Amino acid sequence: MYEYFIAPFAQFGFMQRALAGAVILSISAGPIGVFLMFRRMSLAGDAMAHAILPGAAAGFLVSGLAILPMTIGGFAAGLVVALLAGLVSRLTLQREDTSLAAFYLISLALGVLLVSLRGSNVDLMHVLFGTVLALNNDALLLIGTVSSISLVGLALIWRPLFAECLDPTFLRSVSRAGQPVHLIFLALVVLNLVGGFQALGTLMSVGLMMLPAAAARFWVRSIEAVAGLAVLIGVASSYLGLLLSYHLEVASGPSIILVAGAAYIASLILGRRGVLFSRTQPTRHRIA
Repeated sequence: MYEYFIAPFAQFGFMQRALAGAVILSISAGPIGVFLMFRRMSLAGDAMAHAILPGAAAGFLVSGLAILPMTIGGFAAGLVVALLAGLVSRLTLQREDTSLAAFYLISLALGVLLVSLRGSNVDLMHVLFGTVLALNNDALLLIGTVSSISLVGLALIWRPLFAECLDPTFLRSVSRAGQPVHLIFLALVVLNLVGGFQALGTLMSVGLMMLPAAAARFWVRSIEAVAGLAVLIGVASSYLGLLLSYHLEVASGPSIILVAGAAYIASLILGRRGVLFSRTQPTRHRIA
């Protein structure tokens, strides 16, 4: 048991740093994913993950794989895309999700093109899929800073954000906080995706945000309980995914996301609000 479950982390520093980075990401990304889910913005998270690519690629062109320029560039690009999508939805008849999809496709293509101008296929794979086993102390510091800012920001806007999930019309009628809270929340989403791409890449970082949140929804009802369970599922997925990648000698980032995906499928079938439990309850209970 020790050799399989503990030894990889006890013996190798890169495994310790990988686990630390993934766990820290799970602590902030889980609650962010829960609010994305309750606000019916799950696919917007995926779009934003692609939107940070051109900024990260611009940082790569300037300084190679240096962490700070890629982080600043990715954060700026994500915010620009989010603001442009919101602006288009307010000035035209097009909905925000449609304009966000259009901008993220443009961003994805532009980012891949920018990386290909200077980098190799290895560099492109690093940006798209991350290298969680190559996290260094600077990357861990960045991820820890992102997580801390996200948790403080969520704590400050929790009540209006929760109210907007329940009834956005009511919030707009009694307060002008709706739009600022929405913008702050989008900034936190982008910030977590930027922190996540250091470990999981731009294409995988949203997985640690959405899959644990979606899985937790099948077990508990209150938003606080869903957020807490999402964090636990994310932490467990990080640990088990790294173990699988070590023993099976496969890519670590996809392993983490696949374990989180397995948790989602298991919750979908076996959860208290999943397929099997719902079908075994009387109709009146399922309606309630």
